[in-house]
Amino acid sequence: MLDMIIDQPRVISLCRENDRKAQKCLYLHFFPIMERMVTKYTSDQDQILDILNDGFLRVFKKIDKYEGKGSFEGWVRKIIYHSVSNYFRACKKDMKFLIYEEEFQDEPSVNAKHSLYYQELIDLVNELPEKHMQVFHLFVIQGYDHEEISQQLKINKNTCRWYLAEARKILQKEYSKKFSSNYNEAG
Repeated sequence: MLDMIIDQPRVISLCRENDRKAQKCLYLHFFPIMERMVTKYTSDQDQILDILNDGFLRVFKKIDKYEGKGSFEGWVRKIIYHSVSNYFRACKKDMKFLIYEEEFQDEPSVNAKHSLYYQELIDLVNELPEKHMQVFHLFVIQGYDHEEISQQLKINKNTCRWYLAEARKILQKEYSKKFSSNYNEAG
């Protein structure tokens, strides 16, 4: 779509000159793509907008650093991902997929017992076999789709899907082992 409106190198060049119309064009093009990525971490619309606005501000501030190597979308995606990470780190909140707040809102003690905090999940992900971990990280954390991952890792798209499904199975199994024993001990 960006290429249909104006050629990408020109938009980037104009953004480097702080051209507001070019920035708006770039923002409108990438906003839906980056919004889908951010919604993997939170469904709170205020948080999504905070993260995206911070991310795009960083994109415009750092656009001079884009050297034209690799895809521009990948470069933007990386900056937005860092905004997600910085947002949750600054707020010291857990990501939605790491804590089941909705299920236990009225019972804070139960919520505390059953919460899977960020570092614990990262530890579980880091224990995955190498390819499983790479695919899981690229899909879940960085927001790439299966085609992008298959190209990056030079594997078949269906193989990519298999690695993701297997990674999820392993994580569910490990989560159950680790945290059901904690629940039994606490209960």
